[in-house]
Amino acid sequence: MDLEDKVSRLKEIYKDCVLCPRHCHVDRTKGEPGYCRLPDRIVMDCAVAHHGEEPPLSGRNGAGTIFLSSCNLRCIYCQNYQISHSVTGQELDARQLADVMLDLQKRGCHNVEPVTPTSQTPLIMEALQLARADGLTIPFVYNCGGYENPEIIKLLDGMVEIYLPDFKYGLEEDSVMFSSAPGYPRFALDSIKEMVRQVGDDLVLKDGVARKGVIIRHLVLPGRIENSKEVLRLIQKEISTYVFLSLMSQYTPIAGVRNHPILNRRITRDEYEQVTDYALDLGFDNIFIQDVSDLALTPDFDRDHPFE
Repeated sequence: MDLEDKVSRLKEIYKDCVLCPRHCHVDRTKGEPGYCRLPDRIVMDCAVAHHGEEPPLSGRNGAGTIFLSSCNLRCIYCQNYQISHSVTGQELDARQLADVMLDLQKRGCHNVEPVTPTSQTPLIMEALQLARADGLTIPFVYNCGGYENPEIIKLLDGMVEIYLPDFKYGLEEDSVMFSSAPGYPRFALDSIKEMVRQVGDDLVLKDGVARKGVIIRHLVLPGRIENSKEVLRLIQKEISTYVFLSLMSQYTPIAGVRNHPILNRRITRDEYEQVTDYALDLGFDNIFIQDVSDLALTPDFDRDHPFE
C-alpha cells in the first residue's frame, strides 16, 4: 500500500471511527460524536516554536509544536487540560494545516510536532503529504498519549520520522482510575513496538537535533512508584533498553485534583530518584531527566545529563 492509499484508508475510518482503542464506531463525517467529540476536520489551538521539549527536539530554534484540541485520554490531572479537554479551536482542512507546517519550517523550527494527533490522524497525514509535496523537509514528530490502536500505527509506516509516545501506565488499575482507559498498558506496548519496528530503537541525531527514532515519555505521578516501575519493566522486557526514555518530574496538581487523595501534591525528590535509579538498574542508558524542585512548576530537562 503506497502512502496515498494509506491516507485514503485513514480518511475512510472517519465513517466508522476506530482511530483509538475506544473503538467508538461513530460516523464522524455525519457529525456523530465519539469519546473525543471531534468532527472530521482538524481542530487546532495554536502552533508555536516550542523550546521546552527534550533537547534533541527543541534544538536551538524550537520544535514546531501544533497544539491540537481534545484528546482520546482526557486524564483527570492533565497539565494542558484547557486544550486537551476542549473541542474548541480553529477548524482547518488538510491544505490549511499543510500551510501551518510549512510556516513552522520557514520560522526555523527543527520539526513539525502535532500534540495529541490520535483522533485527528487522517487529515494530519493528508496535510503532511501535501506539505511534503510543497517542500517540507524537516522531520514529522508523532507526539501521542500512548493509548493507540496498533493497526492505525501500522498505517503510518513511511510517514513518521520520530515517534514521541507517552507510556503513562504499567498498571491497568491506574489507567482506569486516572484516564478511564481500559487496556492501556497492552495498547501502549503493542503500539510502541510497532513504532520501534518502523524507525528503530535508536535516536538518529544531526548536529544534536533528532532526525529519526523514538523517545518514550513517562510522567512520574505522586505515590505511584510501582506504576512507573512496571512501565520500565515492560519496556525492558518487550521493547529495548536502548530506546531513549524521558522521565518527567513536572507533575503539578491542577485545580480539579487539588483535593484528590493521591494526586493532590507534587512528587518528591526521593520518588523521582527511585524511578530514575530503577531505570538505570534495568540497564537503560539513554535517559533524559529533570530536576525536582518544589519551586519550579515546569522544570527544564537537565541538559547536562549525559546520554549516548
